[in-house]
Amino acid sequence: MPELTSMAALWGAVILSGLYHGINPGMGWPLAVSAALMERRHKAMPKALAMLALGHFLAMIGILLPFSLMIFLVEWEVQIRIGAGLLVVAMGVYLLINRRHPRFLARVHPARLALWSFLAAMAHGAGLMLVPIYLGICAIGADEAGHLAARALMGNTVITAFGVAAIHTVAMTVAGGLIAVIIYLWLGLRFLSKTWFNLDIVWALSLILVGGFGIYAASFGH
Repeated sequence: MPELTSMAALWGAVILSGLYHGINPGMGWPLAVSAALMERRHKAMPKALAMLALGHFLAMIGILLPFSLMIFLVEWEVQIRIGAGLLVVAMGVYLLINRRHPRFLARVHPARLALWSFLAAMAHGAGLMLVPIYLGICAIGADEAGHLAARALMGNTVITAFGVAAIHTVAMTVAGGLIAVIIYLWLGLRFLSKTWFNLDIVWALSLILVGGFGIYAASFGH
């Protein structure tokens, strides 16, 4: 029962992190609004959101897959999880100190939304935020599986990586899409530019919090 509760909580964290990423304008939903306004067609928005979702998903997989290939080293599980947590904390501290938005994102052509989304997620450490959650899910799965062969365990973690990335991306797209629709239909970008608050500090602190939780969970066997 405790294992099931922990697993449910971790998958819930995957969804919540997706909603959190979707709310953050830095993950691209204002670009979906801009695309619809510029083309003056409702259909431009879902297309733009789909491209943003594709780029975000690829970024999540790009971060999670290397860890899925390492997780079969069961004897090093705690060290891997602590190292991942430290990496996430370091990224949060870096973003807290350096609040400049990556300049190279402005050089990406507006039509290449998938590429922009991929680079933005990488630059802001969005994928790293998922790593401690993902490793926690894999740790519980390994405990339940017992003495599985390394190849079978690695296969399961790769599938889990795709599942985590997919569910997270769907949640992000739903949250960002809802905000984009509301802004597009009723409020407009002028309202957004005047009223939206800066999430950069909150984003950096959330990375530190998630990384710290990952270190705590690994150290105390959660």
